[in-house]
Amino acid sequence: MRLKEINNGGLSLWQVVIIGIAYMTPMTVFDTFGIVSNITEGRVPLAYLLALAAVLLTAISYGRMVRLHPSSGSAYTYTKKVCGNKSGFIVGWSSLLDYVFLPMINSLLAGIYLQTLLPEVPVWISILVFTSLVTFVNCCNIKTLANANFIFVGIPVILMGVFIYFVIHNILRDYGDSHLYTTQPLFNGHTSIIPLISGAAVLCFSFLGFDAVTTLTDETKSPVSTIPKAVFYTALSGGCIFFIAAWFIQLYFPDNSHFKNPMEALPEIVLNVGGKLFQTLFLIAILLNTFASALASHASAARLLHIMGKNNQLTHRFFGYLHPENNNPVYCILLIGLVSLTSIFIQLDTAVSLISFGALVAFSAVNLSVIIHFSFKERDNGGIRRIFCNIILPLAGLGCVAVMWVNLSFDAFILGITWATLGLGWIVYCNVTKKEIALSE
Repeated sequence: MRLKEINNGGLSLWQVVIIGIAYMTPMTVFDTFGIVSNITEGRVPLAYLLALAAVLLTAISYGRMVRLHPSSGSAYTYTKKVCGNKSGFIVGWSSLLDYVFLPMINSLLAGIYLQTLLPEVPVWISILVFTSLVTFVNCCNIKTLANANFIFVGIPVILMGVFIYFVIHNILRDYGDSHLYTTQPLFNGHTSIIPLISGAAVLCFSFLGFDAVTTLTDETKSPVSTIPKAVFYTALSGGCIFFIAAWFIQLYFPDNSHFKNPMEALPEIVLNVGGKLFQTLFLIAILLNTFASALASHASAARLLHIMGKNNQLTHRFFGYLHPENNNPVYCILLIGLVSLTSIFIQLDTAVSLISFGALVAFSAVNLSVIIHFSFKERDNGGIRRIFCNIILPLAGLGCVAVMWVNLSFDAFILGITWATLGLGWIVYCNVTKKEIALSE
């Protein structure tokens, strides 16, 4: 049974897109700029274009699978329907690393930002208050969350617009029109391709979350038509925000020579462009952006746990429960809140490494599911157009994901394999005890 549609028919297309953009945290472009500028030899905007093209290929595959199987569960559901229960379980289990640990990272980042703004408040108290507020909002109606994200995404985007205004003003004042109307951020004399590909592979991780909107399928109006558009528009909108911001940052900082610490260039970027007051306002905007991402990632994680519980891959009584009034998986929401509180004890790099593995498993599985379903099960390969859509496009998506796999850190790979092995162990246990994996919906 689908989650009941609420508030006059559920979420609209743009409410879903806003949740997806919030999940992606657009202001990460400032966090990663110094790192990627060094990798790409000062061509961050061009690397974002390559990353966007790569991500859109996988977004197309997500859209096709949503039309076939319009229910929550994302990559887990699609793999289960196409490749069977056990394959679906492994993909869902691995994807949990992405979905469950991102809310934890947002709580951890919020603690860091709040420590800067309110140094007298202990970090653990900041994390506790932040996580409790995120959990409370998620326990409310899903439309309350969507409408809140309009505010918490909108304010940072407005401040990004102010940042661009300062850049234009400063360039016109210091250098004149010729420095503003240029293609230098894209083509600065360096022509090597490998640094661009390496930079794009890093930036692809900035797009994590465009796929998370598929977990809202059961709470969306006309999901067969809405969710595929939402997946594509989320990736495209996020990519446009990333590209425009990166263009003006690169225009003002053509290389890393201005940064004392390129690995953490954000404070220096906004300080040099707008001054101390603007730096403070920007930090507050980042905190709001983190809150929006926390709301969206918390909601997606809870719904993935719910659909796995509804399918009896996790305990149905707990994970499959829906609140009778708000029609949301309240137990799953509370559980994600408790997991997020472990950010008080965990290191940022450990949590980040776990997310990357889960996301790449999901991306790979969805592209493979398109090929297996249309080319082998349906044998729908007649004509150039169908070969292009059913084989070439998903293979291109797999190729882009393969580049990301190559750039995945060794620690992330080991931690991810360990987690996946635990899932395989559960399957073996179920086979030995003759327990059924993933009962039909």
